Amino acid sequence: MGIRDNFKKGSVEMLILTLLNEEDMYGYQLSQLIAERSNHILTIPEGSMYPTLYRLVDNGYITDRRELVGRRQSRVYYHIEESGKERLKALWKEYHLVCDGIQSISELSAPIE
Repeated sequence: MGIRDNFKKGSVEMLILTLLNEEDMYGYQLSQLIAERSNHILTIPEGSMYPTLYRLVDNGYITDRRELVGRRQSRVYYHIEESGKERLKALWKEYHLVCDGIQSISELSAPIE
């Protein structure tokens, strides 16, 4: 598993909560927005997206609701709860601490040739 894959796996929760903080969305919409806003550098397959969404629901960070789309199809929308907003703040704080640590190491290291 490459660096990009490890980063994505650990960041899916943060990215989902970040987008849900803007508005309620459904799974496919979240996946498309993540790809679009990252210039397709980050893509999250359904196999990673939905287990994370289910875990966020189970932990009370988000809630889900089913809405009818058309006559026979329904779509599940996800909504961030107050506890999810607190979780998001903690995740962003942790993310920035990690970035600062990496930056500190890179500033003290010899240049890559």
